Amino acid sequence: MAREFDFYIIPTPIGNISDITLRAIDILKQVDLIACEDTRTTQKLLNHYEIRTKCFSYHKYNERERVNYILSELNAGKKIALVSDAGTPMICDPGGVIIEELVNKGFSVTSLPGACAVTTFLSQIPRNNEEFSFVGFIPRTEAQIKELTQKYSFHNFVFYDSPERILKTLKIIQQTRGDIKIALGRELSKLFEEVRFGLISEILEYYKDGIKGEIVCMVYAGTDNQDKLFDYKIKELKSKGFRDKEISVILSTLFNANKNDIYKRSISMETD
Repeated sequence: MAREFDFYIIPTPIGNISDITLRAIDILKQVDLIACEDTRTTQKLLNHYEIRTKCFSYHKYNERERVNYILSELNAGKKIALVSDAGTPMICDPGGVIIEELVNKGFSVTSLPGACAVTTFLSQIPRNNEEFSFVGFIPRTEAQIKELTQKYSFHNFVFYDSPERILKTLKIIQQTRGDIKIALGRELSKLFEEVRFGLISEILEYYKDGIKGEIVCMVYAGTDNQDKLFDYKIKELKSKGFRDKEISVILSTLFNANKNDIYKRSISMETD
C-alpha cells in the first residue's frame, strides 16, 4: 500500500492527453483539492478522466497570496495536489513558493514521475555525454542571449522558447557562436511532433516560412569547448580585478590545466 502525503506534485501531459500515469489519475481523484495554473486548462484534463475534485488557481501572479489558504486547508487535514498547465510543476512552472513553505513547516511532500518536455526531448536526440545545462526560457533581449550563449559555449545547453521568437533567437546565437550544430523539437507528443538536427543555417532555412508549436532546443558545445571555457573564465576573473598570475593559479587548480599556458592566454586577452 502506497504511503500517503499531505501535498502531491503531479505532472500532466505536455500534449498527448494519454500521457498521464494511472497513479496520477488515482491521486487526483483522491485528494481534496487541486491547485492549478489555469483552472480552465486543468478542467479539460479532469473531465476527460472523470475526475470531480475541486480546483483552485495557483499561478506565478498569486503564489504568495495563496500560501495561507493552502496551509489552512492542510492544517484542517485536507490533501492537496499541484499541477501545471502541462508537464512537471516547478520546471519553468509555479510551485517554488509553496514547496518552500511546506518543507519549512514539516508537511510531507512528494512528486510523481511523469511528462516533462526536457527529458522527452533529450531522450531522442544524439549526445556524446550526459552533461547539459537547462536554462529554462531563454532571455528576451539580444544582449542577454549573447551573454548566456557565451557562458554555456563549453557544453550543451537546453532552453525553451516561443514559436514567435525562436528564429530570431537562433540568429543571435549564430552571430555569437557561428554556424554551430543544434537540435530543435516542437509539438512534442502531439500530432505534428517534429525533431530536427543540423547547423543553425540549415534549421533557419527549413523554417524560413515560420514555425509553430512549443519549442525546446539544445545548442551543442563547440569542439574547442575547453578553450572557450578558459576564455570565458579569464574574462570573468579580469572583470573582478584579478591579475594574470592570480588567474593562472586559480584556473590551473580548478581544471588541472597547465599554469603557464593559462597565464600566456590571459596576458594575450584584452580586457573590455
